[in-house]
Parts: sequence; structure tokens; C-alpha cells
Amino acid sequence: MGLFSNLFNKLRSGASLSAADWQEVEQSLIESDLGAALTHRVLEAARKTGQSATESVIKVLHESLSTADRGIKSFANRPATILVVGVNGTGKTTSTAKLAQLLKKNNSKVLIAAADTFRAAATEQIQTWGERLGIDVVTGKQNGDPASVAFDGVTRALAEGINFYIVDTAGRLHTKQGLMDELGKIRRVVEKVSPVDEVLLVVDATTGQNGIAQAKTFLEAVDVTGLILTKMDGSARGGIALAIESATGTPIKFVGTGEGADDFAPFEASSYIEGLIFG
Repeated sequence: MGLFSNLFNKLRSGASLSAADWQEVEQSLIESDLGAALTHRVLEAARKTGQSATESVIKVLHESLSTADRGIKSFANRPATILVVGVNGTGKTTSTAKLAQLLKKNNSKVLIAAADTFRAAATEQIQTWGERLGIDVVTGKQNGDPASVAFDGVTRALAEGINFYIVDTAGRLHTKQGLMDELGKIRRVVEKVSPVDEVLLVVDATTGQNGIAQAKTFLEAVDVTGLILTKMDGSARGGIALAIESATGTPIKFVGTGEGADDFAPFEASSYIEGLIFG
């Protein structure tokens, strides 16, 4: 990505930056989805003199990332239940399948529930992924109660010694309270028999600041434990991970970088920062 390489090159040169230089850097950071608030903090740090400027900027970048645990909880005596939530079109169902694949590759038994009962295409999509990956998918009737599907799945997960139980919920507009309330119902029903351990919010990296607005609304409505950032490929502007963690304090736990089942990995904060600095 090398988002900050231009700035660091100018700082290391020892030459004073002109007003035009500062404006160019500011514009490039905002266009890279860093956001106005974080851009201001970076530029304030960069205006210090000498070597301390570079060190100050790097410090700001690291401080902008969440210090929360980026791992997924697991248990020896029961399944870890994960709800996957998000707005339609963010790659939620695909991310559910990729997460299941990643966990399965670590020799875990995984079960998926297709709790998006309102869209037949969504159920078909996750079933297709399940067949491809060799992972069972619990389904229900179209337009049926999503909480009922989630309950059937967790009951089966407990009975079969499943390690990770993943619920693919219906995509919802973050502005529709009724749809947000439904997530609460799914959680309450599942927790009648087993705790919900993770709520992962899927955010499309290419939506920029709108993605941050979505995240904040979900965080207010649901107990989100981590983020999945999708479309973090060549088309995604590199500053969004910094911006979203700085704005919400919620850790990015996974990133999706392509369409393949294996184009999905745990988010590594140090590698991400190095990429922003050195490219």
C-alpha cells in the first residue's frame, strides 16, 4: 500500500515541507479513507522537527489500532458460537463460508446455520459453499423464523461435539431498528442452550467512511466483538482499517482479499502498519 511512504520520504529528506506539500499529503491521506480526524492527528505528529517526526507518526499509527484481542474464542467442552452480521452486499455470506473454511483447516469441526431465511438465494449460496467445503449447513423454511434455525443449529452443534458453530444472519440496513431487534432475538434464543461468544460485523472496505457509520450503528445495537473487513485488495484504499479501528475501538479480526475460499486471513496489525509505511 505504501500510504505513508511519500510523507516519510519528505520527512527523511530534512527539507522543510511547503504549504503545497502539506496540502498534497493531507489530500492523499483523506482520499485513502484515513478520515479527517485521524489525518489531522497524523499531520500534527508529522509537523514535529527532525527524526522525532517519523517516530511520532508511527506512534500515532500504532495507537490508532485497537489493543483488543483479535483471536476467536474456543472451548474444549462446548461449541464456540459466532454470529456473522452486516449490511447486504458487504460479502457477509461469503465471509461466513471463508471463516468456516479457515477454522476447518485448523482441524476443527464446524457447523453453519443459514439464518437468512428471507432470501432463498442466500440459503442456496451458503449451501453451495457448504457442499464445496465439506461443511454441513442447517437450513429452515423460506420466510421462516431465523431464530428457530439458529436454535436448531446450536442444538445440533452441542449434540455432535462441534467446535465452531457459525450463524449467517440476514443482511440488514443499519438504519432499520426492527431488523436490528431481530438480531437480539436470535441471540436470546441461542443463549437458552449455549452462549454466543462472538458477533462479527462484516464491513466492505471500499465503502470508506460510510462503512464506519455502519459499524458505529451496529456497535450501538449489537454486542459486536470484532470486524471482518472485505474487499481488501487492490481496489481498497489502505487507510480504512486504521480509520475504522480509531473511530470504533473494535478490532478487525479477519480480512477478505478475493473471491476464493482461501482469500481470507486473520488481520495482522504489525504487517498492516508496515505495509502502510513501506509499501
